[in-house]
Amino acid sequence: MINNIPPVKTSIFYINDIHGRLGNMCRIAAMSNTFDGFQYSEPTDTFKLSSGDIMTGADEKSNACANIFLNGIGVTSSALGNHEFDSTPEQVARLTQNAKFKLLGINLSVAQNNPLYTRIEKSYVEEKNGNKYGVIGIAPPDLHERIRGNASREQVMVDDFGKTIKDVQAQANEFKAQGINKIIVLSHCGLDKDRQLAKETSGIDVILGGHTHELLEGINEGENLLYSKNNEPVIITQGGKDGEYSGVLNLEFDQNGVITKAQNNVTDTGKFKRSRLLMKAFDMILGKPEHLGVIKYVEPSPVHRLIDPNPHTNFIMDAMRSELGTDLALINAGNVRGYFEEGPLDSRQVFEVVPLKNDVVVLKLTEKEIVDGLKNGAKSFINPGFKPSVVIPSGLKYTVSRQGEVKSAAFIDKQGKEIPIDINNPNPNKVYTVATDDFFASGGDNLIPDKLSTNQYDKRYDFDKDKLACDYIKKLPQPIEIRDDGRMTVVD
Repeated sequence: MINNIPPVKTSIFYINDIHGRLGNMCRIAAMSNTFDGFQYSEPTDTFKLSSGDIMTGADEKSNACANIFLNGIGVTSSALGNHEFDSTPEQVARLTQNAKFKLLGINLSVAQNNPLYTRIEKSYVEEKNGNKYGVIGIAPPDLHERIRGNASREQVMVDDFGKTIKDVQAQANEFKAQGINKIIVLSHCGLDKDRQLAKETSGIDVILGGHTHELLEGINEGENLLYSKNNEPVIITQGGKDGEYSGVLNLEFDQNGVITKAQNNVTDTGKFKRSRLLMKAFDMILGKPEHLGVIKYVEPSPVHRLIDPNPHTNFIMDAMRSELGTDLALINAGNVRGYFEEGPLDSRQVFEVVPLKNDVVVLKLTEKEIVDGLKNGAKSFINPGFKPSVVIPSGLKYTVSRQGEVKSAAFIDKQGKEIPIDINNPNPNKVYTVATDDFFASGGDNLIPDKLSTNQYDKRYDFDKDKLACDYIKKLPQPIEIRDDGRMTVVD
């Protein structure tokens, strides 16, 4: 306490990177209710804030559910993530026209005739119990690399990170000039850039982060407690991915707006039962899910989804290859966001495994293009954040090292025969039919060349992988077992 002025106490309920996982939204809604009901011993300013990627994919119904979720739990603002732009600007504007929360992106710009022009804000002031807080939002600097080829790439401009840091500092200075000395940044930039922002600016107190799916538990100096240019503490949070966690950050500020105490509590959403009220609201939008069967056994979801062998993704790829009758099915590992669970299986659960709502595509790839794609994905083992992610196949098996090198590969024909591929001299004239989606086919994550803009594809369907998976599941003997079959082997 300075000059007998009591500290300002603040409690922030934060979320990031839910990726359209409707089940976890329902669990987070229950957590939010617990946060609302907490009885503080002293006056406390409370917030609910989001760091982006709450929506995902281009399906308007599921994105409408995400907006109902954000409105329902009382989020007041959200940074725009890359997955919000899986939809076109027109769709985003329409979906959020009744939003009670602000969409923030200080580093974004659109033309005045763009429907998002009046929706995107750079910053704002939120007042609680007479205390004013400046809130700034940042969209991912790599936005154009992270979204598939739709109108968002052409219509939404994003600044480089150097300019973004300068603009954030200018806004922080403006807040300071207004007497606002508690500043929160909602960032969908990733942990490394959040750390850079913390150290290269002054005046920022909290960075609620996202994008790289880090799970930052507690407060650890050098990891998520850093110091600004004027040597004041800056706390960074990030709650993992897919709505598996959410957090509460408790703070005390002195009269100068400097953090003097902090506590960061991250909670596993799986410990909470789904909000029945929100589930009913989702059913009204999506309809009742279709029962598909029963899963008797399924292996756990991988620890590192972008680089680990993943039987859940294997299962989706097998469904694509089987239903479309192609030689292969290929996908970037980052495209499959959820996991199957033992017990009754319905269409809603399948959608949560693949929520992005891309279009399924059939195209032809040469053996060389396929091997190059495997090699590009293998670099994820040595790249920051395990980006872009490995390639998960059906009809193919390969071995990759943790040093990011493909060691061997083989095509597996419909009879199960393995045909070795010379990874050092792949045949540029050998052609395979491949099932994938429009993100992968458009050169997303730079794994293969862009085949969509050059019309180098055989067919593009108006449905995503979840439909093929549902059709496939209904044909399988019940109950189902989902196991890793070694199609991707990782060696040291």
